[in-house]
This record gives sequence, C-alpha cells and structure tokens, in this order.
Amino acid sequence: LFEFSGACPGCGETPYVKVLTQLFGERMIIGNATGCSSIWGASAPSMPYCTNREGHGPVWGNSLFEDAAEFAYGIGLSYGQRRKKLAGLIKEAMETGIPAGLKEAMAGWLKGMNDAKASLTHGRRIQSLLLKTEKTPLLASIEGMADLLVKKSIWAFGGDGWAYDIGYGGIDHVIASGEDINLLVLDTEVYSNTGGQSSKATPTGAVAKFTASGKKSGKKDLGLMAMTYGYVYVASVAMGANKQQMLKAFIEADSYSGPSLIICYAPCINQGLKAGMGKSQEEEKRAVASGYWPLYRYNPMLELEGKNPFILESKAPDGTIQEFLSGENRFASLEKTYPDESRRLRARIQEELNRRYDKLKLMADPKSICEEGAEKNKDK
Repeated sequence: LFEFSGACPGCGETPYVKVLTQLFGERMIIGNATGCSSIWGASAPSMPYCTNREGHGPVWGNSLFEDAAEFAYGIGLSYGQRRKKLAGLIKEAMETGIPAGLKEAMAGWLKGMNDAKASLTHGRRIQSLLLKTEKTPLLASIEGMADLLVKKSIWAFGGDGWAYDIGYGGIDHVIASGEDINLLVLDTEVYSNTGGQSSKATPTGAVAKFTASGKKSGKKDLGLMAMTYGYVYVASVAMGANKQQMLKAFIEADSYSGPSLIICYAPCINQGLKAGMGKSQEEEKRAVASGYWPLYRYNPMLELEGKNPFILESKAPDGTIQEFLSGENRFASLEKTYPDESRRLRARIQEELNRRYDKLKLMADPKSICEEGAEKNKDK
C-alpha cells in the first residue's frame, strides 16, 4: 500500500514505511512530521499511499515539523473516544430484541475490540448481519459508525530532526501519556530535508553543516531515554542487517497496548556513501556488524512474565568500525581537511561505541557481565 518511492534513489527511509503499510496499511493512520517523509509521502500531484481492492489503505495527514507526535496523539484520542461511544451503543443494543447471531457477534467484538484480528473478524460479521436486520434508530447509529469497528494502528512518522530535536518535547509528552501511539523515527543522523545540518542524532566526528570540523559531542541516546519510563516499547532496527528483528519490532509495537518508539537506521544521500546509495541496505548491515548501530528490543510485556524486558540482538563490534567510517564521506572528508582532529575523533568514536555495547550487554544479561568481571578480578 506504498506504491512507489518519490525519494532520492537508495533512500533508507522508504523501505521501512513500505513494510509497515504491508503489515498494517488497511487500518493505519499516519501523522507525518514535515520533512523528507512528508515530501516523498505527499508530493503533489502524486501520492505513494494507495488502497486495496476493498478501498482500504493508510490515512495520511501532515501538520507541522515540530508536532507530529501530538498530532497523531490527538487523532488517537479522538478515535478512542468514539470507539468507547460505539461500545456503549453496542452494549445497549444487546439488551434489546436483536437476532441471536448479531448479539453473539457484538459480544465477540466487545471482548476483542482492542485486538486487531478479533475486531476485524467480529466487526465484519456485525456489518454483514446488520444488512439483513431491520434497522432501529440504535442499530442505524451503530451501522453509521462501522468505520470504528476495526482497531486502528496509529503512527507518527518523522526524521531525527523532529524526534531528537525540535519535536522531542512532543514525543516525550506522548510517551509519558501511556496512550497506544506508535512513533517511527527515520534516523538519517542529520537534517536531511533542509540541506544536511547537524542534529542531536549526528554522531561524534561526523561532518555536517554547523559541524564542518567534525561534531565534538556524542549522539543523543533517544532509545535509552525512552526506556527509563519502563512502560514504553522501544526498538532499534536496521532492515539491511536483520529483517526478522525489524518485523518482530513492528508487529510487537503495533500489538503493544501503550506507547511505542521504533528508531530505524536510514542511510541518506547526505552521508556520502562511497559505495553509492544503491548499496544502502548493505551499509546498514556493515553499520550493525561494526558496532556503529545496535539492534535491540525493549518489551515491557516480558517483565510481566518475569523475564528481562531488554533483548540485545546485535553482536559485539567485529573490529571494522574504522573501515566503516572511511566508507562514508561525512567521516572520511575530515581526514583530508583536519587529519589530526580526524584521528582524535575516530579514536573517540570507537571508545564510545565499545562503551555503549558494554552498557547494552549489561542490560541484556547482568549475570554474565558480573561473572565476567569476577573472573577478571580473580586473575588479577
């Protein structure tokens, strides 16, 4: 249900959105931040989002750069309120003399109204039976609200400029609400749509507008910050590295009854891939293997089962980080302009990434780290 890509060739953002529409497009509502994703998502006179044979497809809207999270949140609240109203009408109808089959379908819907599959199954049955049932004003009202029968999948889309910088306050507000809203961050690590300015997602040592001599501060850890709430589903994914992990994250985020944040690594033309943008998926694989981009899922539901909610799904850095950095002009160009600074920042990047991996490993398996540390102290 994402018919074509109007983005730069090889764009790392559009494949994630295409997969999301394949999974949930028939019941999906998107609040899109202004930026690359709103440009390739709705450039007049064409639009890549389309419908299936039944006329169902993603509902798309764009407000401002800074408020996509709140925009989607408002849509989610309104749908929630209207579905509560519908549930009340259905309960009222079940107390009247309606046919037994319709009553059974309504009971099934009330039980599974917040489950995508159950609400679809029972919702279609209700619609079918209402066509054969003599309408009372109450049943006519229910039929008029049939668009609310299927549980909606509500998403806010945006880049790192929105999520890490200008719209971060809104994202924090929405995840703190505890409401069932999904946030998709298409992380290019730079303000892509406005010419490649540095953002809080830009890593140490990267050359961008406003950081011509390499960024001196590290990247903001948006995922770790969201995890501190304890009830937010958080995932870091890279399609080219592990498609199965990405699919799990998307499906779990949609089914999780609460706020979800998925951060997607998205190679961008502004990064200057030496291999070319035709190799953006392979670049994602190299990023994960080198330790540059971690893969993980934080699922609060696992804690209810007595399990560790944090799952680290990328291996220890394989030692290719310097090779990876040299393959992108945003890092490699500094070698020519400021070679001494490049060496200093490159060494710092490696230290930061190793430290981050140790932290994530500790979160994933505290016992093994403690045992490892005890063994080292024993040797000393």
